[in-house]
Amino acid sequence: MSGARTALVTGGSAGIGLEVARGLAANGYRTVLAVRSLERGRAAALAIEGTTGASRPEVMEVDFSSLSSIRAFATAFLGRHEALDVLVNNAGTWSSARLETIDGIELVWATNQLGYFLTTELLKPALVKAPRARVVSVASELARDLDLEDVGFKRRRYRGSAAYAQSKQANRMWTRALARRLAGTNVAANSLHPGAVATGLFGKGGGVLAKLAGLVMSALGRSPKEGADTALWLATSDEVAGRTGLFYTDRKERRCRFTDEVEEEKLWALCVSMTGVKAG
Repeated sequence: MSGARTALVTGGSAGIGLEVARGLAANGYRTVLAVRSLERGRAAALAIEGTTGASRPEVMEVDFSSLSSIRAFATAFLGRHEALDVLVNNAGTWSSARLETIDGIELVWATNQLGYFLTTELLKPALVKAPRARVVSVASELARDLDLEDVGFKRRRYRGSAAYAQSKQANRMWTRALARRLAGTNVAANSLHPGAVATGLFGKGGGVLAKLAGLVMSALGRSPKEGADTALWLATSDEVAGRTGLFYTDRKERRCRFTDEVEEEKLWALCVSMTGVKAG
């Protein structure tokens, strides 16, 4: 395994992340699960080992809503791994009520967008050392309502669906800005819509609408394995080698309606300001 490629999956203990990690391990990647709960992460690693016959994935603890936790995680990862071939940004959350993180940032924005941004920025040194690295970010077709002047819903009325949707719009816009910055390197960055997946995400938070959405997803949604398919394909397939800054659904490139470079750069500057990262 000394020559194996390394893949990191955030939120890899359940749902789409678990299935992406399982697929990467089955394809021979040395897989790392970045998880909030070590207990659930270790259980997922055992399950991956048992179902694939691959080496048990490494499990690392991180809270993607916390800037300091992400920084500590990235430092630990870079201390263990010189190169990173695949980064799958998948960890996300939903809340029916407005909550703030330890950093005073609205929870969904902090986790779903700033988590992607800061993790990727801090791990760039390992990504650029891989022969042909890929950043794959799970976004969504449920994307809208981004207000760069009020991402924390301090002036707007908070709605869980709007908070989630603006974070997913940001994921798609940020991916394009990231791809521009990676031009001329060996790193490609793409985002995707996994479909309506029965992961339990939308049942969180206690709200009636969230619970209803969770029930509908459970009854009609795709399985996590089906939802993981495009992410795994983007991470491993030769079909997309060298393609970057694009948005995919069901292994097909889709036109993204959020393609305003000026707004993308405003988003990038906001993420730099909110995380304090020295970004290129």
